[in-house]
Amino acid sequence: MYASWKAFAVSTTALVLLVNPTAGSGVGNKATPKTKVAPGEGKPVLWRDPGDIAHRDLFYGPGGKAHEPQGPFTFEKEAMDGTCPKFDVIDKDGVRWRVKLGVEAQPETAASRLVWAVGYFANEDYFVPALRVEKMERLRRGGKVVAADGMVHNVRLKRHLKEEKKIGFWSWADNPFKGTREWYGLQALMAVINNWDLKDDNNSVYQVGGDSPEQRYVVSDLGATFGTTGLNWDGTRTLRAYSHSRWLGSTSGEFVDFNVPSAPAAPYFFNVPHAIRRLGLLWLGRNVPRADAKWMGHLLAQLSPEQIHAAFRAAGYSPAEVDGFSQALTLRIRKLDQL
Repeated sequence: MYASWKAFAVSTTALVLLVNPTAGSGVGNKATPKTKVAPGEGKPVLWRDPGDIAHRDLFYGPGGKAHEPQGPFTFEKEAMDGTCPKFDVIDKDGVRWRVKLGVEAQPETAASRLVWAVGYFANEDYFVPALRVEKMERLRRGGKVVAADGMVHNVRLKRHLKEEKKIGFWSWADNPFKGTREWYGLQALMAVINNWDLKDDNNSVYQVGGDSPEQRYVVSDLGATFGTTGLNWDGTRTLRAYSHSRWLGSTSGEFVDFNVPSAPAAPYFFNVPHAIRRLGLLWLGRNVPRADAKWMGHLLAQLSPEQIHAAFRAAGYSPAEVDGFSQALTLRIRKLDQL
């Protein structure tokens, strides 16, 4: 049975390449839409030198302790984008937060800290074990997990920054940074954390004003991390799935191949258009220059064990899970740094 599904996956991949011969490389990939970004001010920025990585606070992340969520919170509206249930709340200081429910809350919180630690931009995410929302309304999605008194458990809160304005999304195959060390390094980082959901509409461009305006390119949805390497029928984002996955492929010669993202699980091939879209992402993480992958490994290697533990503690994992994820991630960093 497995051999049959594998053969079908191979044949479907061949179909993708027949229709679009460059789908495997990302070069001139016509299946990927052009970058949709409104006119902005300042230069585009993907990465900024993080400075002293060893002293970055991975418990509180890019927002720091100063921006930690403080209640009370009042319901504003439900958000219908994406696959996970979400809604917006306003805190006592008038700050808007987007609340995400479900399996992505914990991994996204941990991933945001690691991405930020090595110099990429990340949203100010916080994991909240128990959140009470005043004037809570019934949700069209995820309503069953919200108690009658407005209490909801194990959620991620993303802070809305007034100085930022989303002006569009960016494409992996069409952006100002394609072919640079930072672009390849980001692909290697996505492989390290098993981010398999690398479709373009998970990437955002934010306009930041002030004296030095700039357009920040961000992987804004990091929920499909720390689990399997590809779309799985059970949505697995567990320590066992992460630690046992084959994330690293060929490391011969001047290039490195990662297995993230990998092909979707067999049942998804019944949805041929969906399968083809997913197979069209497989070029990401392939043919990464060894020097650029090693550069990312060197940045990550500057994190201490305490910092790595802090990222997973911030995401609300149990002590055993914190230890397990930290060990698995440390092994990956070591492999990348020693390429």
